Amino acid sequence: MRLSEARRDAARRLTTAGIEGAARDADRILAAVLGIEPGRLRLLDDRALTGDEMDRLDRGLAARSARQPVAQIVGFRDFYAHRFRVTPDTLDPRPETEVLVDQALGLPWKSVLDLGTGTGAILISLLAARPGARGLGTDISAAALEVARGNAARIGVEADFTLSDWYGGVTGRFDLIVSNPPYIALDEMAGLSDDVRDWEPHSALTDGADGLTAYRAIAAGATDHLSPGGHVLVEIGPTQGQAVAAMFAQAGAETRVIRDLDGRDRVVLARFSA
Repeated sequence: MRLSEARRDAARRLTTAGIEGAARDADRILAAVLGIEPGRLRLLDDRALTGDEMDRLDRGLAARSARQPVAQIVGFRDFYAHRFRVTPDTLDPRPETEVLVDQALGLPWKSVLDLGTGTGAILISLLAARPGARGLGTDISAAALEVARGNAARIGVEADFTLSDWYGGVTGRFDLIVSNPPYIALDEMAGLSDDVRDWEPHSALTDGADGLTAYRAIAAGATDHLSPGGHVLVEIGPTQGQAVAAMFAQAGAETRVIRDLDGRDRVVLARFSA
């Protein structure tokens, strides 16, 4: 099968499987098989695909038809300024989380603690943009930490990673604490898309309760782990802004709810006095 025919066939196959954005996803999978960026597919000679390429394309399309996320199939997600390895052990970094990174880079800090680091996307993006800063990423998943360490090494960022349940075992103080914690309430899980609910790690999605457990822990321990005048930035669900801001205010912080590009509440910023 030639490249042009393979593109059309892949898009038709995903459309038949009911995949939204079928042509886009088909191109991402085919481009990964060929080792190129999707935008270059139109620039290639219309050559015949090899047997190995066809086999890998078929496996990728079958996985997507079963609702496996494209990032897991191709093995990476582009986030902020870098490419991050993604596995079923990690949450897929999402574009809306870049709002948190942008806000963090507008603050004064030389040290950062990332609670629940996952792929390391937030921590690594921050350290790559601020040479000379130091950072620690924690996670309760050893498998996720291995992915984060590999991403840091590939991108060329020096960061420390440790197995920890929120602040457990974390020593020292940091100018900035960041987190994209599990904020989906247990009773909201059934409403998630199959791509998310069936394929991404539940421990990174939900606390198994009201979706606010992590924020209670982060707010309660913030003053014990922040430098004087330090900040906390946490990603939130679109209906959680006031509740999460109130937790940090009760802990002694000045708070602000920040919206994403779609106008939804996305991040809570908490500043603790010197």
